[in-house]
Amino acid sequence: MTSKEQEGALWGGRFKEGMDPAMVPLNLSLAEDQRLWRHDLQGSRAWARALARAEVLDDDELQGLLEGLDRVEARLARGIPEDAPDEDIHSLVERLLGEEAGEVAGKLHTGRSRNDQVATDMRLWGMEALDQVEDRLTGVLQALLAMAERSVELVIPGYTHLQQGQPVRAAHWTLSHFWPLVRDRDRIRQARRAAAVLPLGSGALAGCPFPVDREYLARELGFREVSDNSMDAVSDRDWMADGLYAGAMIGIHLSRLGEDLVLFASREFGLLRVPDGFSTGSSLMPQKRNPDVAELIRGKAGRFSGNLVALLTLLKGLPTGYNRDLQEDKRLLFDTVDQLELVLPAVAGTLKGCRWRPERARELLSEELLATDLADYLVRRGVPFRTSHEVVGRLVSLAEDEGMPLSRLPLERYREVHPAFEADVKEVFRWEASVESRAARGGTARSAVEAQLEKARRQAG
Repeated sequence: MTSKEQEGALWGGRFKEGMDPAMVPLNLSLAEDQRLWRHDLQGSRAWARALARAEVLDDDELQGLLEGLDRVEARLARGIPEDAPDEDIHSLVERLLGEEAGEVAGKLHTGRSRNDQVATDMRLWGMEALDQVEDRLTGVLQALLAMAERSVELVIPGYTHLQQGQPVRAAHWTLSHFWPLVRDRDRIRQARRAAAVLPLGSGALAGCPFPVDREYLARELGFREVSDNSMDAVSDRDWMADGLYAGAMIGIHLSRLGEDLVLFASREFGLLRVPDGFSTGSSLMPQKRNPDVAELIRGKAGRFSGNLVALLTLLKGLPTGYNRDLQEDKRLLFDTVDQLELVLPAVAGTLKGCRWRPERARELLSEELLATDLADYLVRRGVPFRTSHEVVGRLVSLAEDEGMPLSRLPLERYREVHPAFEADVKEVFRWEASVESRAARGGTARSAVEAQLEKARRQAG
């Protein structure tokens, strides 16, 4: 190999001709994987110590490698040169180690392949990244919890099919977005657990021919266990799929929250106000106040889902062992984590600054929201629910025809429709009574919402 672009390659003795210029940019991945340099050094230090424990290296060679790796770290900490000729981060580290440590650098790759090396680097990076995502997600949970705690008293319309259905406490609506994100955090934790399986020591596919202690490597690098099959270890990207699935679900749940925020902040709903710091204006219409944060969050959901689908498509047809197709896996996980790092703090900040508009909530509450309570009133007097459902439907239609709210219909009109109605039917038309009637676990009564909040406090800590 004679071209500058191939100076950093870790292979080439087999080939008589240099790489075709059209192949060079396709082959390179340094622009994508350069963020793994610290993890590559971390794995290389552990591997050097494991080789020394296996008596493949003597003490002087180990010391020379470790000191060389320290000098490489100092160089890379100053930045990776844009014109580096190396095809990937592993090639770059090895070339720089040769410059810093001399001939002994050639011994570091003993028994190790780029296949198990990159798998190890990515898992090290992934464990750190998933921990960070979990912390960010916890920040969103804490913001939702605080929003719920300050809205227990407020009753708002609850919606199905985007039509008013039944009254609910605003805290209950807020917590409806809390629990999906708790499940998402569990998915992140599971992905993190799946990532913590050590592939180093698997070689290219058949294992390591030297007596390296892989359990020692796992302890050194912070893995919880060692892979059981070398062929599986170098090609396993299940943990990435788990992480991208968790990211896609976070995106979907935040998109639904964003949609609610867009609607609730509109003039037509007007239930809450998104803080100025997370809103924008119009370049043409001076009056506009756009909840762009919610729209941007909503837009990211497709990106997260796309990264998951791309990885699954990448993996679906691969034969056994490592295949170069897997060079494409990193950017998908990198992108999802990077975007979550942008999105989650913005969501938390938005929720901290959101403010309900109680006066508008009262205006929006329609007595038709209490139709189910009317049906329940009859049920408590022995009327079958299917009958009471039909009766109340007729009353709603009657009130519409007469242009008055349900509560204003005279008692005799109620009794004309069904004789089970008594004078106390007017007690149904109290918002607090409606929400308090649903005291079963998971309901809208104060006791049920307070129980939710207590459990949510334990989850958000």
